[in-house]
Amino acid sequence: MVRNTYKSASLDKSLLLRAVVDAVRKLDPRLLIKNPVIFVTAVVSALVTTLFARDLLTGQPAAFSGQIAAWLWFTVLFANFAEAVAEGRGRAQAESLRKTRTESSARRLPDPKNRDRQETVSALDLRPGDTVLVVAGEIIPGDGEIIEGVASVNEAAVTGESAPVIREAGGDRSAVTGGTTVLSDWIVVRITSSPGSSFLDRMIALVEGAERQKTPNEIALNILLAGMTIVFLIAVVTLTGLGAYSGTNIAVTVLVALLVTLIPTTIGGLLSAIGIAGMDRLLRFNVLAMSGRAVEAAGDVDTLLLDKTGTITFGNRLATEIIAVPGVSEREAAEAALLASLADGTPEGRSIVMLAQEKYGLAPPTAVPQGSFIEFSATTRLSGIDLETRKLRKGAVDAVVKFAGAKQAVAEPTAFRAAVDRIARAGGTPLGLVDGDRLLGVIHLKDVVKPDIKERFAQLRRMGIKTVMITGDNPVTAAAIASEAGVDDFVAEATPEDKLRYIRNEQAQGRLIAMCGDGTNDAPALAQADVAVAMQSGTQAAREAGNMVDLDSNPTKLIEVVEIGKQLLMTRGSLTTFSIANDVAKYFAIIPALFVASLPELGALNVMGLATPESAILSAVIFNALIIVALIPLALKGVAYRPIGAAALLRRNLLVYGLGGLAAPFIGIKLVDLAVSGLHLV
Repeated sequence: MVRNTYKSASLDKSLLLRAVVDAVRKLDPRLLIKNPVIFVTAVVSALVTTLFARDLLTGQPAAFSGQIAAWLWFTVLFANFAEAVAEGRGRAQAESLRKTRTESSARRLPDPKNRDRQETVSALDLRPGDTVLVVAGEIIPGDGEIIEGVASVNEAAVTGESAPVIREAGGDRSAVTGGTTVLSDWIVVRITSSPGSSFLDRMIALVEGAERQKTPNEIALNILLAGMTIVFLIAVVTLTGLGAYSGTNIAVTVLVALLVTLIPTTIGGLLSAIGIAGMDRLLRFNVLAMSGRAVEAAGDVDTLLLDKTGTITFGNRLATEIIAVPGVSEREAAEAALLASLADGTPEGRSIVMLAQEKYGLAPPTAVPQGSFIEFSATTRLSGIDLETRKLRKGAVDAVVKFAGAKQAVAEPTAFRAAVDRIARAGGTPLGLVDGDRLLGVIHLKDVVKPDIKERFAQLRRMGIKTVMITGDNPVTAAAIASEAGVDDFVAEATPEDKLRYIRNEQAQGRLIAMCGDGTNDAPALAQADVAVAMQSGTQAAREAGNMVDLDSNPTKLIEVVEIGKQLLMTRGSLTTFSIANDVAKYFAIIPALFVASLPELGALNVMGLATPESAILSAVIFNALIIVALIPLALKGVAYRPIGAAALLRRNLLVYGLGGLAAPFIGIKLVDLAVSGLHLV
């Protein structure tokens, strides 16, 4: 199962070994330049290494510069290692997906209307527009739309779920993915993807990080860090003037080491890992993010729009009860409904048969003459069966009443009409049931809301997100479904233009909108939304329009998406707060120790009592490197999300990460200084 493979991959020793190799590979200046802070650290590391080599060649004391150079390179390597581990976890998922691809053959149909005429070709030779026949046991050779047939499909290669799903032509369950397997029946598929550009290929590229780009938030933060680096560079340069004034000779090695300890190397070294890990965490929930921007935006979503059919409901109207008229037992009506629905191959017809079997313990007859079945027809809107003494029909109420005859239409039982009206007011669809000229009862068809969805929407409400159901149904049906599902609002009789207009109006008021959908009619709204989660079970158009794809086709998955988005923003903000506070504390911890010998007045500020200026610098460099190592797990895991207000969150961050960032250097540098002094490293 893909999901389990992914989870265990993060603890794989081979992944960590690969990350070590990648950390060295990332020393390439062309890669380092993408992270200005770490690039500066690498440059000064190279400079100190050069000074160390000079000292060795000239016979000067080189132990101090050698240790500084080693710890500076250690800092750079572990910053690269954090990013490599995050990328490696995505690469492990990509390898699992890549194993699902097989080079298979395909039954191409030169004439889609003639399934008997086939030609066997390689799946790699298929082009968009080609039509293929896929039968039970065969692998679907490429992404496409079903244009004929219905089949059970195993999508474990993509979703990781072993339960098969039904895919059929003519609806919002018509999209199929290359690499999945047909388990039963047959389908005719029109290919929509070129070789190498299938959904699975794009998934692999995305999880490997090949197409990951920095988000606006990351870019802004990088600019801030670059600006802080320049400020501290100026501050360090001015120390040469202070040294000359006080008679203190400050070596170049000390200056560059001091620069590295003061610039925001902590957040600079972890920033990329935080962003990659945010996208990576979505994969644990089987959600594929097309960009880091989408994950980031999810953390600030205000309103969630959900398509009803296939998103809030299962997508097909299902029979939920059979109401008998007076004088007819419920079991008798159920038996008639079962017999009248055997020739109805629609999802509604199949659900009536299933209801009769599960609720009433009925079984289809074993011996019925084939000629007696009346198949469902869109013209008659009826299906049924003719027996020796009975003519059973099931279908639209007006068609059933018409079949019963004019006399029955006048003497229609009051209970029959009352049941029809009750079902209609509840937003359901009533089907009549008749035996010759005798009305037997009414079958209640309804859109079945997915389990536990009301509780999930309540959770979204606690997170401050408004849920809006948007549907083409009439207001009565929409109101009934909205009430049962527990959404905050609904828009009925909505066209694709209405959905698009609603999103634009909300965005014009400064709100961030998330949209879940699965149909072709959802594609414009998905393309407009800030966070667009397309259902994997939906159409190709919907998946192309979304910036996220839910491989489990569960609309309430947006709760996890929002939590991960908020967690990404919180982690980045928390570690940035810690890093900046850290740098300020290191400045006031080191400078007094550096100049206390020549400026005794600074002794009052040397509260840490560091052994020597050299020990202070080396201890700060070591602490600077080790703090990145200590924070890598937090960067990858993320700060725990709690649904609290912004003000409370700010206070918590300042208390935990602000004060923590101020206190950590004083404690950490002092402990390292004791070790350095005790081991006589300087």
